Amino acid sequence: MTAHQRELIGFAAVGLLAYTADLGLFSWLRGPAALDPLTAKSLSFVAGCTVAYLGNACGTYRHARATGVRPYAVFVAVNLAGALVQLVCLAVSHYGLGLTSQRADTVSGAVVGMALATVLRFWGTRTLVFRAQGRVGSWTG
Repeated sequence: MTAHQRELIGFAAVGLLAYTADLGLFSWLRGPAALDPLTAKSLSFVAGCTVAYLGNACGTYRHARATGVRPYAVFVAVNLAGALVQLVCLAVSHYGLGLTSQRADTVSGAVVGMALATVLRFWGTRTLVFRAQGRVGSWTG
C-alpha cells in the first residue's frame, strides 16, 4: 500500500468516525436531551470536528507538527467551509433548479455536496492544517 493510499484511507476512516459521533450526538441532543435543532447541530458539529481533528492529529497526520490552538481553529474553519459547500449544493438544487423532493434534497446535500465538501476538507486538512513536513506523503512528486 502506498503512502497516498494510507493517507486517503486514514482520512476516510477518521471522517467516518467523526460523522458517526456528530450524528449520534445530534440524535441524542434532539431526542432525550430535547434541545432545539440549531443548538443540537452546533454542539454535534463541534464534537464531530474535535473527533476528526484528534483522529487526524493522532492518526493520519501523526508525524506533522500541528500543535496549539491555531491548527484546530483552521481545521474548524475548513470544516465550516465544507458545510457551506453542502448548503450551497442544496440551495442551488432546491431553490435554483426547483428540485424540491426529499430525494433531490438528499442527493444534492448529502451526496453531491458531501462529495465536494470531502474533497475540500481533505485538501484543507492536508494543506492548511497538517502542512507538508511530516505528511504521510507528497502528492506533488
